[in-house]
Amino acid sequence: MSLRQWAGWTGLTVVLLLATAVAVWRGDILRAGLDPQVPFQTYAPPPAPDYNNPTAWALRDARGPDSGPASVFFVHSTTYDGGREWNGPIGDPDADAWLKRVVLPNYAGPFARAGDISAPRYRQGSLYTRLTLRDDAREARAFAWRDVAAAFDAWIARRPAGPIVLAGVEQGGELVERLVRERVAVDPALRARLVAVYLTDVVVAADGLSPQVPACVGRDQIGCIVAWSPVSEGNDGAGQRRLRRALVWDERGRLVELNGRPALCVNPVTGSTDTAAVAARQHRGATNATGLEWGARPALMAREVATQCRGGLLRYTEVKTESFRETGGWADRRKSRPYNLFYGDIEADVQARLALWTGRRSS
Repeated sequence: MSLRQWAGWTGLTVVLLLATAVAVWRGDILRAGLDPQVPFQTYAPPPAPDYNNPTAWALRDARGPDSGPASVFFVHSTTYDGGREWNGPIGDPDADAWLKRVVLPNYAGPFARAGDISAPRYRQGSLYTRLTLRDDAREARAFAWRDVAAAFDAWIARRPAGPIVLAGVEQGGELVERLVRERVAVDPALRARLVAVYLTDVVVAADGLSPQVPACVGRDQIGCIVAWSPVSEGNDGAGQRRLRRALVWDERGRLVELNGRPALCVNPVTGSTDTAAVAARQHRGATNATGLEWGARPALMAREVATQCRGGLLRYTEVKTESFRETGGWADRRKSRPYNLFYGDIEADVQARLALWTGRRSS
C-alpha cells in the first residue's frame, strides 16, 4: 500500500470514528452547549418584568367571541433553549416565536371558551434546566417562581370577583402547582372562586397536595386539580426515567426528587383519578394547532386515543398521522409537543366544571 493510500484510509477511518462519536454522544454534546458554565449563585439574572406593562404578557385578558365568564391564568412551558442564561430574558425573539406559534394555540387554546386568558412572560428556567438534576438547574427553575407569583398578584388584583381557572404546561404547570399551595390554598376567598387547576405534562406528588385544593376524583367536582404526565403505551423505559428524574416542591419551596412517592394522574378524558382503561371512543379530540392565529378554533380528531392512569402516569395510544409527529431540531423535540392530544377533552372538562361552579353560585 502506498503512503498516499495509507493516508487516505487513515483519514477515512478518523472521519468514520468522529461521525460515530457524534452520533452516539450527540445529545451530550448539544446539552453541553446549553450549559451557562457559571454557578447559579454568581449568576446575574435578566431584568425582572413589570406586570403593569402589557409587554410583560403574551396574552392579557384575551377574549374570543364565545368566551365564558371565567378568568384564566395560564403559565407556558419552556420555550427558551439556554446557552448564556440560566433563566430566559423577557422578550427573547426565538422563545417568543415558539410561545406564539406552538404553545399558546395548542395549550392555552382549550381554555378560550371558558373566559378571558392571561399568560405572563417570565424569566423561565431554560431548556437546559430540564435536562439535568444539578442544584444550579433546580435553583434556576425555582427562581422562575417569583415572576409567576408577581404576575398572579397583579392579575388577581384586577379581578376581585368571578370564577378563576389556573393552568400550566410542563415548567409552567410546576410553577402553578406552587402557586396553588402558596396563594390559593391559604386564601378562602380565592378557593371559593376556583373552578379547577390544570397541570399538563407535570409530575405531581399525590401525597403533597393541599387538602384545601385536592385532586379531582370526578368531573362533578370543582376547586380541584387535574394533573397528568403522559407516556405512550409500551414506552416503559421512558416512564421509569420520567419518574426517576421528576422534581417536586417540598414544604420549603425547594425542588426535590420524587424518590418513589406516588405521582398524581387525573385522566383528562374522564376528569377522574380512576385507573380503569378508557376506550378511544370516549376521547373528545386531538389537534395540531401549531401556527394558528389566536382565537381560531382548530379542527379536532375525536375517538383516536385510548388512555389509562397507571403507575402515576397517563398511558396513551399514539395517533398514527403526520400531524402528530415530532418536528424540529434536537432542542425543539425536548419541549412541549407541537400538538395537543387532549385539546377537546380539556375544553370539555373546563366547560363542565365552570357550568357546575356557576350553577352552585346561582342556586
